[in-house]
This record gives sequence, structure tokens and C-alpha cells, in this order.
Amino acid sequence: MRRRRIWIGWTVLAAALVTAPGAYAAQLINGAGATFPYPIYSKWFDEFHKKYPDAAINYQSIGSGGGIRQVLEGTVDFGASDGPMTDEQLAQAKVPILHLPTVLGAVVATYNLPGVEKLKLTPEALAGIFLGKITTWNDPALVKENPTAKLPAIPIVPVHRSDGSGTSFVFTDYLSKVSPEWQKSVGSGTSVNWPVGIGGKGNEGVTGLVKQTPNSIGYVELVYALQNGLPYADVRNRAGRYVPPTLASVTAAAAAAAAKMPEDFRVSITDPASADAYPISSFTWLLIPSRIPDKAKGDIIKQFLGWMLSDGQAMTTPLNYAPLPPAVIDMERRAIDKITVGG
Repeated sequence: MRRRRIWIGWTVLAAALVTAPGAYAAQLINGAGATFPYPIYSKWFDEFHKKYPDAAINYQSIGSGGGIRQVLEGTVDFGASDGPMTDEQLAQAKVPILHLPTVLGAVVATYNLPGVEKLKLTPEALAGIFLGKITTWNDPALVKENPTAKLPAIPIVPVHRSDGSGTSFVFTDYLSKVSPEWQKSVGSGTSVNWPVGIGGKGNEGVTGLVKQTPNSIGYVELVYALQNGLPYADVRNRAGRYVPPTLASVTAAAAAAAAKMPEDFRVSITDPASADAYPISSFTWLLIPSRIPDKAKGDIIKQFLGWMLSDGQAMTTPLNYAPLPPAVIDMERRAIDKITVGG
């Protein structure tokens, strides 16, 4: 996968809210949530506004937990999450919330280990590091899989999310599948009680901590590691192969799920059986109310969703996200048609 530098800011405002004299203000749509897809959302909202100047989409990259909370409270027009809402959360919603997949991405184990450019990690070793069972870089479990790497006898500094995070959900969902001990003692969720490590807010915060902390390791969406020039590990998949995170390996992870996608789109694709799949992959979702009383906003949201599934998908690969499978796009178009607007 080509490494690219992209700009990642703190907040996207996909239109100039201060208009020229005599110009009308664009209709503002507010959203908040996942940092995982923020680079592609930033691109999309900007390009959508260029094509439709009467629409401005303001997106706050605050983490999936915040996105879920705000869409439930009704303080935003839509939310975003990398972890599906639970049945309990959905029951709290004033109107039914739709999970609409947008792209596929990879969560990578990025690290700051001077002199080590390539690293292989087994599922057991990855769980062991974040459980606090593997504490030094020259642990036999790491040396065995990396015999030519100069792994130092230095303590490992794990870095995790401090906020409610869909990236954490993806990572802990994976660890719960591959490690019985992790499943029993920590489990999965957007927020968990981390046994060890230091916390950073957002993918941006974790990336920043790893970059400035020698001998550290953290988990972030792939594009954040690429943007910061940080290496990331190849993780052994269920078939026993070390597969790097690429567009092809992330797409392979989604293949089986795409063929049997549930109607509500809530599905996990971590630890898939495919030999070609990268094991820590995920869909990410926009959380859209199924009834939108404000007709002007509802029309723009539906227009954006349709654009996202056509023009928007062509913009995913340059930012190292995988586009949605065609079968999922077809299902999603039918779901969007059922969103009611106005009234």
C-alpha cells in the first residue's frame, strides 16, 4: 500500500460559514463521532459542498462513544461509530437509528521501536502485551516470530484510547475472539478497563503518544500511522498467515460478511477465516435517524448518502480505505429510500 501524507485537522467544516455580501448561508448539517474514518469524511464533506454549495456538513471528530451519545441526545443530525450501537442503546433512541456502512478500514498495531522497521505479532502476543503479560520487547514470544530483528531488553509502553472509541471496540472485539483470557478479564467495548498502558484521546492522540514515546505500541486506524510515518506490525491471521493491512486484505476480510449482511448492517468482520484477510478490519457506520422532521436537512442528508455511495466510494482508496462491496451498496440504497423526511 502506498504511503501518503494527508492533512488531518481537528474539526471539519465543509463550507465557508461566513459568506460574501449578498450571498445566502448554506444549510448546516451537524454530525459527530468516530475518528477512525475522519480523513475520508473530511474529504467527502468538502467535495460534497463543492458540488452542492447550499449544503455544509460540520463534523466533530470526538470518538464513537461521543457520536453515539450525541445522536441519542439529539444534539447532532447524525452520529458516526466504528462499533455498532448495542440493543440497549438503540432502545433509548427517540426514533429508530440506522447503521449505514461508509467504508472499510484496518486497525493496526503501530509502534515506536528504534531500529525495528518490520515486526510480526501473533494474536497471543498482541493480547499478552495489552494484558501486561508480555512486558519487554525481547520477550521470547516476540523474538520467536522476529528472529532477525534487534529487539531490546526494554519495557514495552502500551498506548490505548482514553475516550469512548469505535477503534477500541474493533481492537478489543478482535482480542476477545483470539484470547480467552482477554475475553474473560477485559472483554470488548468502546470503553474497557485497560490492564496496563497510557491513554490518548482519539486516533490522533494515540498516534501522537506513540510517536513521542520510544518503545511504545498502540492501535490506530491505518491512515494515522501512514500520515505520521510510523511503522505497523503484520498480524498473523486465523489461517496462520502474516498479512499486512492493504486494500485487498481488508476487502477479503469483508467478503464473507458482505454475502450475509444482516438487514441492520451491524456486523463484526474481525478474525475472519479467509487466508488473504487482514484480521483487524472493520466497517464503519454513519448513525442516521430513520425519521428526520426538518425537510431541508433531511433532503440534504439523503442526497449526501446517495452521493457517498456513488462518487464518494471512488475517493476511498487514495486515503487507504477500502470501498464498500457492491452487494452492501445495493442493500444500503434500499435502506436510505426508507428514511422519512418532513412531517
